[in-house]
Amino acid sequence: MPTRPRRWTKLLTKFGAGLVARGSDNDPTSVATLSVVGSTTVHGLSWLVVLMLPMLLSVQIISARLGLVTHRNLQGVILVRFGRFWFSVSLLLVVGINLLTLTADIQAGAAALNLLSGAAPQIFILPLAFVSGAVMMMGSYRAIQRILEVVLLVFFAYIAAGFLARPNWGDVLYHTIVPTFQFTAAYVAGALALLGATMSSYVYYWETIEEEEERQPLRRLGAIELDATIGIVFTMVIFWFILISSAATAGVSGIQVQTARDAALALAPLAGELAATLFSVGLLASALLTLPILAATNGYVLVPLLGGRGSIDEPIGRASLPFYTIIAISLALSTGLADPGANPIQLLFLAGIASGLGTPILLALLLVAAADERVMGRCRVRGILSVIGWASAAVIGVASIAYLLFQVLGDVPPLISR
Repeated sequence: MPTRPRRWTKLLTKFGAGLVARGSDNDPTSVATLSVVGSTTVHGLSWLVVLMLPMLLSVQIISARLGLVTHRNLQGVILVRFGRFWFSVSLLLVVGINLLTLTADIQAGAAALNLLSGAAPQIFILPLAFVSGAVMMMGSYRAIQRILEVVLLVFFAYIAAGFLARPNWGDVLYHTIVPTFQFTAAYVAGALALLGATMSSYVYYWETIEEEEERQPLRRLGAIELDATIGIVFTMVIFWFILISSAATAGVSGIQVQTARDAALALAPLAGELAATLFSVGLLASALLTLPILAATNGYVLVPLLGGRGSIDEPIGRASLPFYTIIAISLALSTGLADPGANPIQLLFLAGIASGLGTPILLALLLVAAADERVMGRCRVRGILSVIGWASAAVIGVASIAYLLFQVLGDVPPLISR
């Protein structure tokens, strides 16, 4: 009998860690994209957040199953299953998207520190990169998870702000349940950025990396899938309230989110004059936690090219030096690409669009590999899970084509044209 409380505590701890891992999708790119979409389309894309729940859930479960069964990360599976050509294509896509997102997130963190201190944002860029690298070289992913438990509390402020903003709940629920869409540049770019930020490649790549690292037995598959479900439901609830609070403040007032201070308007009903401070704390915290994961993902996918293998749980040594070198180079490149004069919210929004453009190819490779019996054996992905996965790739593919069409026609959203 005395062992039962300890057993329940252990179980809750495992699910808590999973909640934190999936909650890390609340990165600066997602927060900025949701703020922009709420300000430009008001409640018009609320239904898309609901639609993304099964999309993201299916992709995460497929990724977890792939990593658990093969004990490889997605990039390693692509090399074995598809060969050098698709390995190179996927490598360019995931590393390129990660570098762009790293650059945008570094600038987002610098913008947050600018709002908090009043000092010029450019003085914070290098220290942010240094701290992110130090976290990876001195800590572990589990240590990052423990810090993220505190960070996630910040996002509960959006739930409170959503209610305090007093939106028209009839309008909110209608647009959440009934899909409506205007074939305009703002809607198309908003939809693609939203899909790209949420279904960003590092999210499902990192899922396979986690499973590769932990090497859990197959009997844990059900628990891992339940874990993913709980975490993703939490994430999408936060996403929905970020969109609602932004729409109910900036959107209905006709204020288009262009800066971090504009985005902080969503928290004004809750924090008043402290809204900018609260938003900045959340933006900074999410940047500090996302930067190491993005840089580490580059390390995991690139280190095999150097004939080595690395892990964030291994100390720096001769064997792990190439891995940590890649992390350092990724952060250095992003720091060099950062433009202190650029608009961080605009860069984050564009990073979401870039991620959306690259996602269909990466998702297709994931889905084909996960359905291959030679790769997955009896655990290959079939049925409704496969259908939702391919439908997700198709939805993002259509959004990408529509966005490119608008670019060809020269019709771009106001945020991007400025």
